[in-house]
Amino acid sequence: MAGDKRTELLTVRQVLDELGGISRRTFYRWRELRLAPACIRLPNGELRVRRDVLNGWLEERAEGAAT
Repeated sequence: MAGDKRTELLTVRQVLDELGGISRRTFYRWRELRLAPACIRLPNGELRVRRDVLNGWLEERAEGAAT
């Protein structure tokens, strides 16, 4: 599955860009409020978000989405 987009790990910067350039502060506030997509904390302390998790998170927030 190497190179599979569903398992791609995105940096926080990439996530911010994909979300239309929201601020880092907003993203970390969402994390505090448990509103952000689930993150993976690497041993060096950096965060990553799996591509499939981000896509699912966005789908859940789509207006008019079936529940």
